[in-house]
Amino acid sequence: MPLARQMSGQYLSEAEYLEGEKLAAERHEYVDGQTYLMAGASKRHNRIARNFINRMEDAANRKGCEVFFSDVKVRVAKYKTYYYPDVVVSCSADDEADEYYLEKPCLIVEVASDSTIRKDYMEKSLAYQSLASLQAYLVVAQDKAQVDMLVRLADGSWGLRQFDRLDDEITLPCLDMVLSVADIYRQVLAE
Repeated sequence: MPLARQMSGQYLSEAEYLEGEKLAAERHEYVDGQTYLMAGASKRHNRIARNFINRMEDAANRKGCEVFFSDVKVRVAKYKTYYYPDVVVSCSADDEADEYYLEKPCLIVEVASDSTIRKDYMEKSLAYQSLASLQAYLVVAQDKAQVDMLVRLADGSWGLRQFDRLDDEITLPCLDMVLSVADIYRQVLAE
């Protein structure tokens, strides 16, 4: 089994990783030959991701987009990585390179935890920003109202927008919809 080879420290090719991941009992992210076991998610984490998906579904359908959650990978070819975002939106009809991953997402949401926050802000942020199709990357805290959104500006650079009040409203590009911070934290934080 290819993922077993990984334990011995040998380089794992992308093809070996993808085949091994189809058979694996646990999910792994891949970074240039190395795999990393995914941690389990809390109920809070799942509620936040579910709130995004529930709110996005109608807008995605109207725009001809699809919303996927934690079992669909995003491939970042430039960095030879495959990540499992908590929520990912694709509006590209030609993003069909593989049944198990996307290459042209327009929106990615990561729900941060103590064990992932550094990776979400540093490694994944850098990798995701290299995707030409990506318009926004959101990192969402679990224990307080805090949503940080990196958004691609008209000149191609990236800007940071922060939302930390329940009545703040976030305009999600590619879906052309507004989502309140209260919607994101529904059944998570005391209102």
